[in-house]
Amino acid sequence: MDVPTPATCADLLDAYEEHQRRARGLRTSTLRSYTRLIREFVVAALGEDPIDIEAITPPDVMAFVLSMTERFSPRSMKLVRSALRSFLSYLLAADLADQQLLAAVPRTAYWRHATLPRGLSDEQFAAVLSNPLSSTPCARRDRAIVASLAALGLRPGELAAVRLDDIDWRRGLLTLATRKTRRGAVLPLPSPAARAIADYLRQERPLTDSRCVFVHHTGAHRGRPISAKVVSAAVTRALERAGVDAPIKSAYVFRHTLAGRMVRHGASVKHVADVLGHQCLDTTTLYAKIDLPLLRAVAGPWPEVTP
Repeated sequence: MDVPTPATCADLLDAYEEHQRRARGLRTSTLRSYTRLIREFVVAALGEDPIDIEAITPPDVMAFVLSMTERFSPRSMKLVRSALRSFLSYLLAADLADQQLLAAVPRTAYWRHATLPRGLSDEQFAAVLSNPLSSTPCARRDRAIVASLAALGLRPGELAAVRLDDIDWRRGLLTLATRKTRRGAVLPLPSPAARAIADYLRQERPLTDSRCVFVHHTGAHRGRPISAKVVSAAVTRALERAGVDAPIKSAYVFRHTLAGRMVRHGASVKHVADVLGHQCLDTTTLYAKIDLPLLRAVAGPWPEVTP
């Protein structure tokens, strides 16, 4: 690939982003996360502009990853490594670096299934959903967000992107145009979530030309679509009002909770994967560990232990 050598960090990142969009079709949110980390790496390795890409060395790569382990959890280090490998692969394809840089990215220890998923107990789940409306200008929006997450286990970005045209009110269906797997899905829309959304649309949603269901209510962004951060902020407020000390104070707590409840009620791993939008069943099998009564029933006796 014949690519001119960028002289500045901004030019380099622009070229990288354009290549990733064309070659890999990365989601905007993923590419944004990658670019933020890559900018840190380039500045750490090469300093300020102008930059000399050929000056990047394998020790620079290893030193950057090591520095990130002081800031990120073992699980989050997967993102750091993916971003760095993506960038170095681009440099390799553009003839701006050699294979040694890519090989220098060290592995970081992370045992994916070593912990249990963190969700709400049945009592906490009920407390959040039964919490009365607040007096805020977006009370009904927040309630509709929480009800939708609790019923469907959507990722915050997926819910923020839902449009009015995606809801089939007569058939009780919700169409997701795209998910993390880059494929869409059609999910049943349970009545509690549908009622909460309808109540929000009728009584509280500002007048706007936006076709997104959930929009901002105040400030300069009034009437514009909300982001994933706004979805998680609504969940945080709901947890605080209900007095629930959740293991995860973001929208993902309902995703984990729904998966756990489905497993406990006998749903197959495939069914849970379809609802959550998992491309790999290995991701979903993590939730099988939370059915502790079933695990006790299938566990064999330990020879050295006398009952």
